[in-house]
Amino acid sequence: MATQRVLDFLATRRPAGPCLVVDLDVVGDNFRAFEKALPDSKIYYAVKANPAPEILRLLASMGSSFDCASVAEIEMAMDAGASADRISFGNTIKKERDVARAFELGIRLFAVDCVEEVEKIARVAQGARVFCRVLTDGEGAEWPLSRKFGCVPAMAVDVLRHARKLGLDAHGVSFHVGSQQCDLTAWDRALGDAKQVFATLAEEGIVLKMVNMGGGFPTRYLRDVPVAQAYGQAIFGALRKHFGNQIPETIIEPGRGMVGNAGVIKSEVVLISKKSDNDNVRWVFLDIGKFGGLAETMDEAIRYPIVTQRDQDEKAPCVLAGPTCDSADVMYEKTPYPLPLSLTIGDEVLIEGTGAYTTTYASVAFNGFEPLRSYVI
Repeated sequence: MATQRVLDFLATRRPAGPCLVVDLDVVGDNFRAFEKALPDSKIYYAVKANPAPEILRLLASMGSSFDCASVAEIEMAMDAGASADRISFGNTIKKERDVARAFELGIRLFAVDCVEEVEKIARVAQGARVFCRVLTDGEGAEWPLSRKFGCVPAMAVDVLRHARKLGLDAHGVSFHVGSQQCDLTAWDRALGDAKQVFATLAEEGIVLKMVNMGGGFPTRYLRDVPVAQAYGQAIFGALRKHFGNQIPETIIEPGRGMVGNAGVIKSEVVLISKKSDNDNVRWVFLDIGKFGGLAETMDEAIRYPIVTQRDQDEKAPCVLAGPTCDSADVMYEKTPYPLPLSLTIGDEVLIEGTGAYTTTYASVAFNGFEPLRSYVI
């Protein structure tokens, strides 16, 4: 839901074009909720979700650590006030020279998921701590992340064994249960796999110390989602079940759950049309689409709440599309979106829950449209 601060900003500033407005107060509230829900876990904000400097500065001042996917993100986190010991290079796919640069900047925590990545780190970042990402099934996630990242638990054992042999600190394991994960039991399955890796290596005298439980914490779109406290209870229960009273150090990497509900995109209806005289489904074209920041509508995975000033009027399903000359720029067609029949060209619409994974997905100038503007208040 758009906060009163966001509505007041839009009413007084009247920013042109499609734009994102993020309310920092909501980000702060979300950070405190994660701290309360998982008091023993360190919070590493996933910078990729929204790297706005104001967000990074706020979180750094609140004591957050940062999960970074590139050297550029590492530098952003440092510019915001985070010291190197509060930063993880969490991408499993890194150029060797980027590993070297991160190490030079003081980063000592790196993600891996294969021996080849371990070898890169061993060559240019001797003594660094590495954690190996384990594959998960992604069941229950609206934006699954399996297959591309991670390896099976048996291979994770080999990867960490190899890291130790090459002089690295085999520090732990990580997993990601999939973004917008609404199944509270997902962490239980993944922690079972993590424990398996811990136990196998312990028999060889390699004592792992950390489990990175990733992100996946959802934000509210059209359906209610469990609150941070519910996730905290489920995760702590799973940790106790698998690790007993020898719970390792844990970290979480919220991105969407930290900033998703803090942002609202203001958009405008550019065109409403039909494809034939007897077509009973309207096409509603907005001034923002897949290439303007709504990439997560791909496969209609994320369904954003859309608010208009005519929501009290009768609604009917429509196809919702973006403004570019690309036929892929259609957000909702398989499952049409209910919008007011009275909606008209020039009307303003608010797309809620868009604080995460929007500005950074926007193309630089596809069709000559400028990247999505962002205001942080």
